[in-house]
Amino acid sequence: MLSDSKSPALSSWALSRFAPLAALLAGIAAVAGFAPLGWWPLEIASLALLSWLVSQQVSAVRSALVGWCFSFGWMAAGVYWLYISMHDYGGMPALMAAAAVALLAAWMAAYAALAMWLATRLRLRLSASTATALLLIHPPLWMLGEWLRGWIATGFPWLASGYAHTGSPLAGYAPLVGVYGIGWLAMLVAGCLALAAMRRPRALILGAVLLIAGLPLARIAWTEPQGKPISVRLLQGNVPQEMKFNPEQVPASLALYREMITEARADLIATPETAMPILAQQLPPDYLESLTSFLHDSKSHLVLGVPVSDGPNRYANSALGFGPDSGNHAWRYDKHHLVPFGEFIPPGARWFVDMMNIPLGDFTRGDKLQPPFEASGQWIMPNICYEDLFGEEIADQIAAAHFAKKPEPTMLLNMSNIAWFGDSIALPQHLQISQMRALELRRPMLRATNTGATAVIDARGQVQAELKPFTRGTLAASVQGMHGLTPYIVMGNALPVTAALLLLGGMWLAGRRKPA
Repeated sequence: MLSDSKSPALSSWALSRFAPLAALLAGIAAVAGFAPLGWWPLEIASLALLSWLVSQQVSAVRSALVGWCFSFGWMAAGVYWLYISMHDYGGMPALMAAAAVALLAAWMAAYAALAMWLATRLRLRLSASTATALLLIHPPLWMLGEWLRGWIATGFPWLASGYAHTGSPLAGYAPLVGVYGIGWLAMLVAGCLALAAMRRPRALILGAVLLIAGLPLARIAWTEPQGKPISVRLLQGNVPQEMKFNPEQVPASLALYREMITEARADLIATPETAMPILAQQLPPDYLESLTSFLHDSKSHLVLGVPVSDGPNRYANSALGFGPDSGNHAWRYDKHHLVPFGEFIPPGARWFVDMMNIPLGDFTRGDKLQPPFEASGQWIMPNICYEDLFGEEIADQIAAAHFAKKPEPTMLLNMSNIAWFGDSIALPQHLQISQMRALELRRPMLRATNTGATAVIDARGQVQAELKPFTRGTLAASVQGMHGLTPYIVMGNALPVTAALLLLGGMWLAGRRKPA
């Protein structure tokens, strides 16, 4: 059992000496709460240990160290696959690639360190009890730390704690408060668990209520069917990454996708990101003609992943849409949220990029708001690669169209190539991220990927069909589009962030008024 009493000298020494190590191990264990294992109760237990350890520290600096160690273990174990892209495919020296992953994990951990530093400052300012810290201080600050991690320097919200709960009762809160709000609730349930371990079993009642309340929330529809279901074909070419951008292999890739596209009709056919490994302007003259001829004859629609040039040194990571009667005049979506070091190079980082033998460079950013693509009565809103980590940006697209009385996206389409990360947990983690977007926005998410996870996710975040990773094939399904607004679409992250700031600000001001 954990203790809430004034610790004797030996206990205080042990807490001071071993808390960082315990936090590090708990952070590593928390990764098992995410896909592919999905042991979300273990994530809750890990957060409970972190929260209790921080509540027992006597200084804000020690709390920051504990928070940093937890998050460093979590990030290093959870995104180790970045090493694969830099070393295995990029040719970066092993030591340098490992150091780069460690530095990224250290930077991501700084947000948790800041949150726990502020938590202890506030606890000491208020002379707050452990229960107050675990239930009222730690959860909102934890959420704000994760939100900052997903925003500052373009953001890297991978493994935000809410993602572990696509299959837990907390998933029902997604249309209300989004992934960050679920992270707040997860830390709150963790606080209840920590209190119960300190011989305060009544805290389990609150934790149980929070979990159980998510079940009826999950049954609320929020959105309604739009039109009739459409047939979709999602293509998974399984082109090895080491061959994908090899000039000698380009003709084979073009032939492969022409064959897969024209194999059968569908209302919507979608390829992965950069399925065409050359610029659209470099495609053979008859290539698009053969595709559009097939689309015309079969009454099909196609969304094609291909980079586009808009002039000297102006390139976009794009998706082009073609219908039965569009000819070569394509609808176009340009990726808006670019990947640091991959699609744009931060100032002063050219030396780092040059260490890798990867076709990286500066791409042009697409507009924040872009129109969807119409296919047989459904409106398709693409997002490319890790753009689906940024739920609020996708929500903004839907809300803007709705309030402007323009066609509202009824389906989401993620086009990805994460073969860069090999056969690693990056694939199921990315699938889980797409599930959260479907939960928040209550729309189906289609995933067309090079090596996986190619899947159809329904509007309740459930995977309806999936291709086996690292196989070549087509996923065919019938998908119902949805329209309407969830609270998250309207308010985005503003609801949990504003609530956290008001709660914490009120407590801070209460500490100022406290008599000496």
